[in-house]
Amino acid sequence: MAWLAHLYTASGAATALAAVLALEGGDLRGTFLWLVLATIIDATDGVLARALHVKERLPWFDGATLDNVVDYLTYVFVPALVVVKAGLVPAPLAIPLAAAMLIASGYGFSRADAKVATTDHFFTGFPSYWNIVVVYLVDWRLGTAANAVILAALVVLVFVPLRYVYPSRTVTWRTATIVLGAIWGVCLALVIWRLPGSGGIWSWLALVFPVYYVVLSLKLSAGERRPI
Repeated sequence: MAWLAHLYTASGAATALAAVLALEGGDLRGTFLWLVLATIIDATDGVLARALHVKERLPWFDGATLDNVVDYLTYVFVPALVVVKAGLVPAPLAIPLAAAMLIASGYGFSRADAKVATTDHFFTGFPSYWNIVVVYLVDWRLGTAANAVILAALVVLVFVPLRYVYPSRTVTWRTATIVLGAIWGVCLALVIWRLPGSGGIWSWLALVFPVYYVVLSLKLSAGERRPI
């Protein structure tokens, strides 16, 4: 049973492959839907692992490393490829910005304090939610120059040690986070489903949770919490 939990985590890598194949076929909506599935797996595999006591049953196998490998593929590599393939930024900046995303997130994933357990759990630095960022950039259609500025700013924020909410584990306002996050997930899925259409009520509703997330993250950053 413990191995099933690790297999469930590893299946996220298969969704990354499916997303790349969809992107190569010009199916941007399919690419994002595969990334949605990857996010669902990532949001639930920890709960399954803890329920099955995988650390006690397989102490020699590091599920956290496996999780980071899969997350890097689905949260970073595939979205970076979307930036290049979908023409989201000016052509001369596509490769440099995609490379900056990959390198910055490689640093972010490798920090010893990337995921810190204090009296509240949180991520340190922008937690490489590139899979979500590219969906918004496609939906908003702000223009390639504006997209480049947004991506560059987020690359910088990877290195800024602000605290960001760990949605499934942060204690502060946890119920609100889970409820709003679930509603947001539905809204974002609808935004993706209607692509290549954009705008409208779902796009606006899909902004509620990110605003809440930023507010709560700033609250965590401003508060003093000692490691436990």
